[in-house]
Amino acid sequence: MASRGESELDPALFTATVTSLTHSFGDSTRRKIFLYLRENPGATATELARHCDVHANVVRHHLERLTEGGYVTFDNIHKATVGRPAKSYRVVDDSVAMESSIRRDALLVALLEMALERLGPKAAESLAHDVGVDYGRSLGVSANSSDTAVTARSAMASIAGLLTAHGFDARVEEGGEFQSVVSENCPFGAAAQHHPVLCAVDRGLITGMLEGLGAQSSKVTLTSRARGDDFCRVTA
Repeated sequence: MASRGESELDPALFTATVTSLTHSFGDSTRRKIFLYLRENPGATATELARHCDVHANVVRHHLERLTEGGYVTFDNIHKATVGRPAKSYRVVDDSVAMESSIRRDALLVALLEMALERLGPKAAESLAHDVGVDYGRSLGVSANSSDTAVTARSAMASIAGLLTAHGFDARVEEGGEFQSVVSENCPFGAAAQHHPVLCAVDRGLITGMLEGLGAQSSKVTLTSRARGDDFCRVTA
């Protein structure tokens, strides 16, 4: 009979492993970027954007996630022209680095779950929402290329793209006067099932992104699988 260490993975480490892999590779464009970099080390965001047929800013979001996960690294390319140096990206083929990343995620998951338990449902949900709003607002501001106000409907397509770049695998759905963003993948993994208050991050993210994009309204409603609903959906 195999020992526990050979046959089973610690639940917290297993959760972090799945979350880390889903967060980093749950999107088809992100997988395409990673596979291209394996064969073409040193590629830039511009080159990757051409290969994936997406905007360079979308590629940069995916590269940030892969870099945070410890799967990709970069070097600065010093240009002869004036301006900040470009970055060349390559895959990190180092199992030690990957194991370190997963164990780091396991520690963060354990810390998050304990913090949520000690805060209590009401305070934890308020905190999750506020973190989502702040982060979403910064994403919206960075993606906003216009000084004019936009409708929530027109902003939702941009929001779906930004969420997908952050591991949510999001899409837009039309619904009469309202428009929704439906997320097929949750980057929080099993942690959201154990602590549904984390779903408030999704609500906060979209509220913040609507504000950052300059939408005329940022009022949203939320449904989530972790709370027993059929879909993870935020409607504006």
